[in-house]
Amino acid sequence: MAFQEYGLSRRSSKENLDRFIPNRSAMDFNYAQYMLTDGKKGKENPAVPGSPGKEAYKKQLREIFNMNRTRILAFKNKPPVPVEFMPRDYAPVQPSKPVKPRRHIPKTAERILGAPDIIDDYYLNLLDWGSDNVLAIALGTTVYLWDASTGSTSELVTVSDEIGSVTSVNWAPDGRHIAIGLNNSEVQLWDSTTNRQLRTLKRGHTARVGSLAWNNHILTTGSMDGKIINNDVRVRDHIVETYRGHQQEVCGLKWSASGQQLASGGNDNCLHIWDQSMASSNSGTQWLHRLEDHTAAVKALAWCPFQANLLASGGGGTDRCIKFWNTHTGACLNSVDTGSQVCSLLWSKNERELLSSHGFSQNQLTLWKYPSMVKMAELTGHESRVLFMAQSPDGCTVASAAGDQTLRFWKVFGTPEPAKAAQKAAPEPFSDMNRIHIR
Repeated sequence: MAFQEYGLSRRSSKENLDRFIPNRSAMDFNYAQYMLTDGKKGKENPAVPGSPGKEAYKKQLREIFNMNRTRILAFKNKPPVPVEFMPRDYAPVQPSKPVKPRRHIPKTAERILGAPDIIDDYYLNLLDWGSDNVLAIALGTTVYLWDASTGSTSELVTVSDEIGSVTSVNWAPDGRHIAIGLNNSEVQLWDSTTNRQLRTLKRGHTARVGSLAWNNHILTTGSMDGKIINNDVRVRDHIVETYRGHQQEVCGLKWSASGQQLASGGNDNCLHIWDQSMASSNSGTQWLHRLEDHTAAVKALAWCPFQANLLASGGGGTDRCIKFWNTHTGACLNSVDTGSQVCSLLWSKNERELLSSHGFSQNQLTLWKYPSMVKMAELTGHESRVLFMAQSPDGCTVASAAGDQTLRFWKVFGTPEPAKAAQKAAPEPFSDMNRIHIR
């Protein structure tokens, strides 16, 4: 009985057949005929051996034509020949990425100008470089203009001793008009091409105006009274919005490139992000984010030119950190301890680099590679803390002013990329002069 079962299992299995059936499609009939006729003569009935050269020739032919096989019948199909979807000779060669040569960064200033009577005050903003390539600097009660194209210097205005010193300067986007913040809480607007005062913004603040920032026709002012005010310079009643959030002096103000978000830093160690979508003219606008990670005053602010929601901020003497923020979420992305007071920050317009200026002990400018924050260079020469920095319109040169009463120019950033087609310019804030109320 067991034997019968074993026999049935053999007949039902494909692996254990009782006879062999050759697979004709897998056989080489020409080779089989040769092996059954001429090929067998050399093995079973050896003839008279030929010359060694002739035998070697036959052996080589057998190897070439694969005639060293001994099996005639084939019982399995030949394995398929592997197909190369792309022959190696035609495979695309990945070109090696060209290595960008390392840029030479001069460690010394290319030009040094005297800046007598500059106020050594961390909370002020006394230097700005306009889009018309004119640098404005406030020295005591006087604002001077230095034309970078010609190297000429001119005096724009000297305010009276009753008003006090100039506490901030900031060019309008057109590079022609400039706002001047004063110690007596007022702000003056000037036309630099005609040396004519256009108007004075009053009754907004109750203390000195140490920070200014333009957003098209809106001039934003920050004061020691802790308030931030948006002023529409086209209309008589210029105050259109007020931001209340800082408990001490507002020393840093920067609008994002889109004009949608405003960053403000204060002596209360707070950084605020304000959004235009939350604007309210009836009451104080609520901030989007209140960021309290810094442990000292926040003056240095810089929006990243290649990532719209990335903001860099720098802390004062007991903080010493540069922090990076996602202003959409309010998350702190990174924090770097620089070892000294951070006075100012500037992003490169041409490279992924950030420049910071510092106080004690080296009073240096430090160039960082972003996002690794590896130091690329340290520029020294100032003998006092480097309070102010401004960037040329082409992005290559940086001007720095310090308490040592010198103004230095550094060729720190790389050359600009080839200019692209110019976009349609936004309307100038002073394009309709008849609508500006002069008083």
